[in-house]
Amino acid sequence: MKNAHLLCFLVAGGLSMALANGAEPTKPVQKITPGKVIVPTDAMRRIWGELVSVDLKTRTGTFRKEGTDELMPFTVLPYAELLHHAAFGDLQDFRIGVRAIFRMHEAEDGQWTWLTYIQDQMNMMNGHKEYFHVESLDAAGGQLTVTQANADQSYVREKGIVLSTDSETKYWKNAQPAKFSDIGVGDRLRTETHGVGKGKVQMCWHVFLDEESFLKFQSEQKLLESKRLGVEGAPGYVDALEGGLLEVTLFQEGGDTSRAATVGKKVRVVPAGVDRKPLGEPLEGTVVSAKMQGNLGKLSVQLDGEAKGFSVAGLARLWLH
Repeated sequence: MKNAHLLCFLVAGGLSMALANGAEPTKPVQKITPGKVIVPTDAMRRIWGELVSVDLKTRTGTFRKEGTDELMPFTVLPYAELLHHAAFGDLQDFRIGVRAIFRMHEAEDGQWTWLTYIQDQMNMMNGHKEYFHVESLDAAGGQLTVTQANADQSYVREKGIVLSTDSETKYWKNAQPAKFSDIGVGDRLRTETHGVGKGKVQMCWHVFLDEESFLKFQSEQKLLESKRLGVEGAPGYVDALEGGLLEVTLFQEGGDTSRAATVGKKVRVVPAGVDRKPLGEPLEGTVVSAKMQGNLGKLSVQLDGEAKGFSVAGLARLWLH
């Protein structure tokens, strides 16, 4: 007991000395842990790249690091934020070739292959409230030279960016089809772009000449994801299972379900596999406790029958009645 008190005294004393010297206590380094929603922001790489391949069953794939020929493999963690058209989506929403930011982390084998988000260009520009300001146009070559900045250009991220277009590029104004000639110097644009398999090229799939057109695509993505979750259920981790009491953490994409899952709500819940697809038939249950932890839903569900197939740190899908 004396030794325990001495240890506490030494730890407390060391902390006091650190604070007295103006030093902050060292924060523990975050690590990805199976069954937990952890994004180690102190150890990550955010890389612009071009999506090359995707396997929906294993939720793995590859992307080409922009400006290089380097192919980088990735494994999508179950709680990864898949941000498509400035809204939540899923892996199948991303077209091969799309330019996006891939947030990578070091896996257990020391390779940087674990992925906690894919953020397409539309989401990045919307989140930062940025636009492409048109500086010049080359109608014959189908190119635009732009500055990426906020609305009034009080913050400029990059000048002299070249946006390329081709016969597959679609233009939108007032949420209706438009054309290249509708663009003028000084206009503010947003785009969805893809790579061309080499170098650093921003080839446009879509050019949005106004906010109305951009928001139309965002709204369509939100509706698509909402319908998908209605069919497949909100995904999450199993935190604990004791008797018929199941505790789950629902991921960010299921935020609407988490906020609506109040005490007394009837639900259905089922274990899920690596591909996040349900395994077996859902079980009925009742929410006995619910709270939001940041953007995550923490629920306790009393199941009506025997809990089969669930495993702690495993995946589950949940629906509200």
